[in-house]
Amino acid sequence: MEGHKGAVCVTGGTGYIGSWLIMRLLDQGYHVRTTVRSDPEHKKDTGFLTSLPGASEKLQIFNADLSDAESFNAPIEGCIGVLHVATPVDFEDKEPEDIVTKRSINGALGILKACLNSKTVKRVVYTSSASTVLYSGNDEDEMDESFWSEVDTIKAIKPLGGSYVYSKTLTERAVVEFGEKHGLDVVTIIPSFVVGPFICPKFPSSVRTTLAMILGDNDQYKYLMNTPMVHVDDVARAHIFLLECSTAEGRYICSSEIMTLERMSEFLSERYPEFQIPTLNYLKEIRGYKTAGLSSKKLLDSGFKYKYGLNEMFDEAIQCCKEMGFL
Repeated sequence: MEGHKGAVCVTGGTGYIGSWLIMRLLDQGYHVRTTVRSDPEHKKDTGFLTSLPGASEKLQIFNADLSDAESFNAPIEGCIGVLHVATPVDFEDKEPEDIVTKRSINGALGILKACLNSKTVKRVVYTSSASTVLYSGNDEDEMDESFWSEVDTIKAIKPLGGSYVYSKTLTERAVVEFGEKHGLDVVTIIPSFVVGPFICPKFPSSVRTTLAMILGDNDQYKYLMNTPMVHVDDVARAHIFLLECSTAEGRYICSSEIMTLERMSEFLSERYPEFQIPTLNYLKEIRGYKTAGLSSKKLLDSGFKYKYGLNEMFDEAIQCCKEMGFL
């Protein structure tokens, strides 16, 4: 464990990426302030955060909500960096996409204003999503950070969690524009499907979708036609790398592997014979949108290195699901 590096704020600390990121930041010597939505009925368990190594001395938990931008002022005050991970997640599209998007953008801009007002925040790392790149309407085998998803394409394809894809795309654009306009150092990280173990009590949606063949969730197969993936620990490490890298600027895709539906079936059948994996014949009938590959060249050229491959992603995700009672 390294020495004290200053205070950073992680929004959305009870989520999959946020909680793993807090664990890694504490391990690397940071004091962490994290935000969670207020819980008047005290139903939300944060014990998995407060029990992390170093948390008793170096972790503070604040109540804040994207619907109340000023609620982020206190946790951000005095921080040297902010990792904005929190986002409205509505994969069932229960709310109109415009409402979800407005809350996401207003919350993000409120956080960026708090960073400006603090006078101490040196960099903001915004957690975006591969969905802000993949639905650009371009017919390419591989996409980099120059691609942006287009609203018309998103609405035409209707991907998993359409309002999420829509809101993430418009929010990242708003965040980038705010940083440029106000001279705030904003870097965005664009992870693909995040896979691996988890410490949060809720079953992460990206892990659940990626393990659909093991869970027997046929409805999810159409979203796995060509799946870009990255290990959760590589995502957390990339966040910290971009926070610390003096030359980092702009957008960075974070995706280390890609698998077709057929290859996933073969891989899972070979590695986990104890599960009933759907056959290639059965999968031939599946129809879905096949996304392009994603290039991490910019991140790798900056000096970052991935540590984990497909074996670790699936081994650790499956083991964690067993321990948590999801499998």
